[in-house]
Amino acid sequence: MLDDRDRRGVRTVLDGDPVATCMVAARVEIAGLDPWRLGGELWAVGSKFDGLCFSGANLVPLRGERAALRSFADRARRHGRTCSSVVGRAELVLPLWDDLIEHWAPAREVRADQPLMVLAGTPAVRPDPWVRQVRPNELDRYLPAAVAMFTEEVGVDPRAGDGGAGYRARVAELVAAGRAFARFEGDEVVFKAEVGALSTQVGQIQGVWVHPARRGLGLGTIGTAALVEHLARIGRVASLYVNAFNHPARAAYAKVGFRQVGSFATILF
Repeated sequence: MLDDRDRRGVRTVLDGDPVATCMVAARVEIAGLDPWRLGGELWAVGSKFDGLCFSGANLVPLRGERAALRSFADRARRHGRTCSSVVGRAELVLPLWDDLIEHWAPAREVRADQPLMVLAGTPAVRPDPWVRQVRPNELDRYLPAAVAMFTEEVGVDPRAGDGGAGYRARVAELVAAGRAFARFEGDEVVFKAEVGALSTQVGQIQGVWVHPARRGLGLGTIGTAALVEHLARIGRVASLYVNAFNHPARAAYAKVGFRQVGSFATILF
């Protein structure tokens, strides 16, 4: 397990793959490697970090050949499953899951092919001028759309268990940070998305959603373009990953100007 003495070496590894490691890099840049501040542990194999893995709310393999992934699986088995998903580059996640599948409870879903996409610079379509950052006093208007998106995408209601307090707090955090975006029509959200992770190089777009009654009109395309434009303005590359079977979303992102640079996989519990 790493600590702040390893911060420089870890940053070098993360900077070598900034798009795929954005979720973890954003945390490390702010919190360092102290587990309490980081919200998880960073595990390494080898003095030169030949293998690297984040273990927190998600288990995220970041680097490693087969032997390193086996080492991470061994440690994860000993600790027991505390994560809600295993996510990252497919070439790392799927072998890691092969070593865990017999020891952890069955996965609720395996999404083995999620194109990882990037757009550096301005979008190829005109952004929606009505999409803007959500204000803190608009949280109650925004939250139902966020819940609907999460339920539709992940297959579970994020309010289950604690009545939604934890999810509301997470969404409120994104709103307060200026990373939640929406198009409001009256009191209703018709498009929403967030910059879920923001490192010094990359902004990862997540939670893209269009109201069911307004789908097929191109709001998802021009809405996503608005987030890309925002990220370009603050000097970040835009990235996202999408399920391979979601052909409408993939077509929309291609229209915006995204190109595929790899594949993610997600194991959901």
